[in-house]
Amino acid sequence: MSESIIQLHPSGQLVALVGNPNCGKTALFNLLTGSRQKVANYAGVTVERKEGSYLTAQGKKLRILDLPGTYSLYPRSPDEKVTCDVLAGKAKGEKRPDQVICVVNATNLRRGLRLVLAVQRTGLPVVVAVNMMDVAQRRGIAVDLDTLSRELGVPVVSTVGVKSDGAHALQSILDLLHEQRGAQSIAEVGHLQADAGEHSQSDQARVRAILHSMNLHEATPPVNTDRLDKVFLHPFLGSAILAVVLFLVFQAVFSLAEAPMEWIQIAASFVGEQVGAVLPEGIFKSFIVDGLIAGLGGVIVFLPQIIILFFFILLLEESGYLPRAALLLDRLMGSVGLSGRSFIPLLSSFACAIPGIMAARTIPNPRDRLVTILIAPLMTCSARLPVYALLISAFIPATTVFAGFNLQGLVLFILYFAGILSAFIVALALKLYGRHQHMRNLMMELPDYHWPNIRNLALGLWQRVEIFIKRVGGNILILTILMWFLASFPSAPVGATGAAIEYSFAGILGNWLNVIFAPIGFNWQISIALVPGMAAREVLVSSLATVYAVAGNGDDGALIPIIASQWQMATALSVLAWFVFAPQCLSTLAAIKRETGGWKMPLITAGYLFALAYLASFITYRVALSFGL
Repeated sequence: MSESIIQLHPSGQLVALVGNPNCGKTALFNLLTGSRQKVANYAGVTVERKEGSYLTAQGKKLRILDLPGTYSLYPRSPDEKVTCDVLAGKAKGEKRPDQVICVVNATNLRRGLRLVLAVQRTGLPVVVAVNMMDVAQRRGIAVDLDTLSRELGVPVVSTVGVKSDGAHALQSILDLLHEQRGAQSIAEVGHLQADAGEHSQSDQARVRAILHSMNLHEATPPVNTDRLDKVFLHPFLGSAILAVVLFLVFQAVFSLAEAPMEWIQIAASFVGEQVGAVLPEGIFKSFIVDGLIAGLGGVIVFLPQIIILFFFILLLEESGYLPRAALLLDRLMGSVGLSGRSFIPLLSSFACAIPGIMAARTIPNPRDRLVTILIAPLMTCSARLPVYALLISAFIPATTVFAGFNLQGLVLFILYFAGILSAFIVALALKLYGRHQHMRNLMMELPDYHWPNIRNLALGLWQRVEIFIKRVGGNILILTILMWFLASFPSAPVGATGAAIEYSFAGILGNWLNVIFAPIGFNWQISIALVPGMAAREVLVSSLATVYAVAGNGDDGALIPIIASQWQMATALSVLAWFVFAPQCLSTLAAIKRETGGWKMPLITAGYLFALAYLASFITYRVALSFGL
């Protein structure tokens, strides 16, 4: 660590992490904050930010902001504008940072140092963290931290974001922030830094001079990465590898999740039986057993599949492969009027359409950004996975097909592919409809390949589990209770000949809705379950579980054998087709409203998705019936 004096504003509380994309900034953020982090949005915009806290050696708490990656302070996209606004003190609901940590990639100092010089001109106190030093050393790149600190006039530390002790030097810097209360103010620091940076040369010339002083003016190519890219970025072989990787991921979702799903289902049934044996007959027992346990248990059983899916997505992201996938798909996406830059937002939509819509802010072109937002809901989000898994498990046999592949996993892959294909068709239609078309060249930095960090994988998976559990304990719990109430009240009148649930609010409303949905093969139970499904897709599963449990169908309350015995295959296929295009949950439509600044785009999105879903279900149902299914 260099011996430069740290210059801190007396009220130093907020530390901002700034850097180029793929410089390891978020890995350092995870090291500094550990589990003391949260995901939020900037007030007035919907760019996701990560905020965490760091406890200094003196027990003082610092707020750490992980700002969106940027190459300069001249923003080309909305997310880069957020970084610039925060540094300038213009972000709504956020004060100006008291300290900026500029993270630069040790293997690409040329690009990172240009951003450092720009941040210095803002007048904010700066610490430079030279990250990926282990990779630089393996390539024979020797970064002289003292020389770099002397040239820049700011503290410079070495970090390795993928190692548990890789931020030790940076932590030492942060520990000193509260000790130097007598340091100059931000204005004084800015003046000193401006003096240090007053050169007649441009930033590029100054960066060249700095690199020359450290004998790093000649670039050292990453040999192993270049060798791998010759395979993974090959026009034919690379595309084939990408298709195989995606196919194997969906195979794993079913094959690896089968055992833990069975354990959860057995546990849920056991809990329901034990609680039911203790509670006396009556409305309270129905509420606990048929409402809470059956409803929530019907959703939690699909958690293993969600964990497996996101494990592989995080694995590909951590290894540096995802940007290559974007590059491979650039030509394909260009044929429908998009660029490969839309790939990452669309991939994010497989988790949830909302972060995918937020991630579209990284797209500089306004037209591409809007089209990406409109088609993001067609990506198969994780909320659809419980619905797919329920119907596939009930109606598709767990047999092996060619080359030993699981038939259920193959069907799941087809459903995901159908969502992607439909998104491309919609994008192509928008391309043909648009009047002004132009070529969009994809320019993006490809990170080096590296082994995924186990800690980051575990943290990412835990965040997904936490989000899922919160949904189960929040919206899904409330809607499950509501569905139980609708299915339980009012009681059947004296002398009623039908099942009691047919006289309930759920039965009455379901029969009304069935006038609309009967032509596509939906029964009244499916029709009523679609209503709470507008709040969260997976609620369809808990709603069906609650409705059938209240109706007393099945021996142990397990939903899969119930629908397998009571639904036609044609109905199940129709529901699957519906959820490929299913109109989005209300929170997604609200996110589109915030992004586009009005209700026009959300209403267009909901309208075209409903039309596609109904048409696809109608065709699927009628074709299935014609084959006697």
